[in-house]
Amino acid sequence: MTDAIRTPEEVLDGLPSFPFESDYREFDGLRLAHLDVGDGPPVLFMHGEPTWSFLWRKVIPPVRDAGYRCIAPDLPGFGRSDKPIDIGWYTYDRHAESMVALVDGLDLRDATVVVHDWGGPIGLRVAVERPERIARIVVLDTGLFTGHQPMNDAWMAFRQFVERTEDLPVGLLVRRACLNDPGDEVIAAYDAPFPNAAAKAGARAFPLILPLTPDAPGASAGQRVLEALRADPRPKLFLWADSDPVLPLETGRRFAAALGGEIDHVIAGASHFLQEDAGPEIGELIADWLRSG
Repeated sequence: MTDAIRTPEEVLDGLPSFPFESDYREFDGLRLAHLDVGDGPPVLFMHGEPTWSFLWRKVIPPVRDAGYRCIAPDLPGFGRSDKPIDIGWYTYDRHAESMVALVDGLDLRDATVVVHDWGGPIGLRVAVERPERIARIVVLDTGLFTGHQPMNDAWMAFRQFVERTEDLPVGLLVRRACLNDPGDEVIAAYDAPFPNAAAKAGARAFPLILPLTPDAPGASAGQRVLEALRADPRPKLFLWADSDPVLPLETGRRFAAALGGEIDHVIAGASHFLQEDAGPEIGELIADWLRSG
């Protein structure tokens, strides 16, 4: 039995502009949460580090209102999902397995996956491993980690900070990667799922499991996903922030080209957490693209 923390429901009640209720499922002895709202063809929204489904609260309504079923999971260790306290529990393989189990368990068909940050390596792997379920891909400020990707000095400093900081300041990390300050209430909603430092093992793990060499754990899987997507014929939409210090626009252009596409829309006035800076605009762009297809 995995030793895990379950965030009390009451601390996640009454969050700003977040009227959604979670559904729950079991995976590897854990209770994992996801949002499931609207009716129609499914759209799967994949968050990354150190966020949760709350990140998509301004993106989902335009897509839902356009006639789509919107599903937004909380990865293990995040949001309303249980949080294993052993940092070694968290691996690229295990995160991917948890999301494959979700799309299989919900029997999703003709789905669109929308990926951001670490939701990219995870969600894109799901798309490769379940091509019969994922029909379209939307990419926002993310990448694939093969051990060949260059990581700048700022990111390495961040990794070292995470490694030595047990009580990771989650809300502060989100605030610093928004172009416009989302306000104290929103930042508190990013902090809320983590009742103590032990609950933050999953948030601490992501920077530490990113493979820095081709022989590191997860690198070969990332390479396999990248190679599979190079010639993948499925429709893809690329949206990228104009002011992302983590994954700059030029990085986005190179990543889109590696997947056989190009940036379709540059989101003006947005940083890495572009869902905070321009959520409704992103939702409308995704809805318009889905309708036009």
